[in-house]
Amino acid sequence: MKQYMNFIGGEFVATGKTFENRAPVDNRVLGLVHEAGADEVDAAVRAARNALHGEWGRMTVTRRVELLHAVADEINRRFDDFLQAEMADTGKPHALASHVDIPRGAANFKVFADIVKNVPTESFEMATPDGGQALNYAIRSPVGVIGVVCPWNLPLLLMTWKVGPALACGNTVVVKPSEETPATATLLGEVMNAVGIPPGVYNVVHGFGPDSAGEFLTRHPGVNGITFTGETRTGEAIMAAAAKGVRPVSFELGGKNAGIVFADADFDKAVAGITRSAFENCGQVCLGTERVYVERPIFDRFVAALKEKAEALKPGPSEEAGVSIGPLISQEHRQKVLSYYEKAVREGATVVTGGGVPTMKGALAEGHWVQPTIWTGLPETAAVIREEIFGPCCHIAPFDTEEEAIALANATDYGLATTVWTQNLGRAHRVAKQVEVGICWINSWFLRDLRTAFGGAKASGIGREGGVHSLEFYTELRNVCIKL
Repeated sequence: MKQYMNFIGGEFVATGKTFENRAPVDNRVLGLVHEAGADEVDAAVRAARNALHGEWGRMTVTRRVELLHAVADEINRRFDDFLQAEMADTGKPHALASHVDIPRGAANFKVFADIVKNVPTESFEMATPDGGQALNYAIRSPVGVIGVVCPWNLPLLLMTWKVGPALACGNTVVVKPSEETPATATLLGEVMNAVGIPPGVYNVVHGFGPDSAGEFLTRHPGVNGITFTGETRTGEAIMAAAAKGVRPVSFELGGKNAGIVFADADFDKAVAGITRSAFENCGQVCLGTERVYVERPIFDRFVAALKEKAEALKPGPSEEAGVSIGPLISQEHRQKVLSYYEKAVREGATVVTGGGVPTMKGALAEGHWVQPTIWTGLPETAAVIREEIFGPCCHIAPFDTEEEAIALANATDYGLATTVWTQNLGRAHRVAKQVEVGICWINSWFLRDLRTAFGGAKASGIGREGGVHSLEFYTELRNVCIKL
């Protein structure tokens, strides 16, 4: 049976306590994960701190960039290994994992290495009171040991989105992957050793949150900063832990994202875009759309078209031809999503399509499947409109004016993303400026330039990552003042 061990100081470390890693598609046991206790987490943090004062800490930026490019190249050389591991852990279709998860996971190392290599800092000359001059210039120094707590929906992509810039800036990391998806973070340890990343620069500790690796890591006084992607409640707990020692945090948290479709939109492209944003990765995308607002003249037509698209999605195992939707990550998460399906009906929703569990054959019947689901007819106070579900579902409601659409989109505690569909350029700019989110897509969804700022507003996060914005979290900007 496969063993997923911790990776500490360049070595794979077993523990006496394990838990099962199960495949979402059929619930079979993939292997045993070695849970890190307080001692293993402490060892990982000490290894990371020692690396800061060793070869890694003395390394030139040029050499560090070369090594991170080598990491990306090795991930691509072992593309199939990473792909199989990611598909097994998540159950997502081959087309999605092979075109998004693994390529982006590798690219994150190169993109941030190149940014660090080329980004300038400021300098100023000033007159001094004695009639002389002084020169001020800035230097960027690594924060230190970064705790990286990762989600299960895009395990490699979102982990390297943090590890890439952290290492590029000269930090060391201790990664706590989700207990649901341990494989690719573990596999990356082999890559680090293969290309010559010094021991202790990259560490992995497996486990859960409370009273396990997650809590031990975020409370550890040797961790200098914490970055996390996941649900808002967990972010609140991590923020409380980080308050001890006044340590910085960078969070991308939950969302209840709106899609706005105006009557003048390119209809077919809008339907295709909302289909992706509502149902891709079985709805398990922080940036996904769970609230859709459609201008009244095209409302009925849009609902019918989205219903047709949802019903055409084919569930099945990752490698099967034509499969376009996988399972949810776990039985526990399926129960949560199904509870919202039931709640929508109790609150009076019209179920346009879905609302249950698809019939799957053979061993697949043991998997964590749910139907893509569309509702209409609910008031804005309904739970499925107010609360993040993180499943393949959305509620569609009509609107009559631009102002109403903006008010509906903003009527949430969250502020992560929105997608707007219109061919009116003036309207596009007006709406984008007024919607309270970290990223607003116009006539697109999940289109990312990695140089741009990324993060959430309101309860959807703290801070920005991407491009030079990542440097603001992963480095300390210091000023040097020289009296000439």
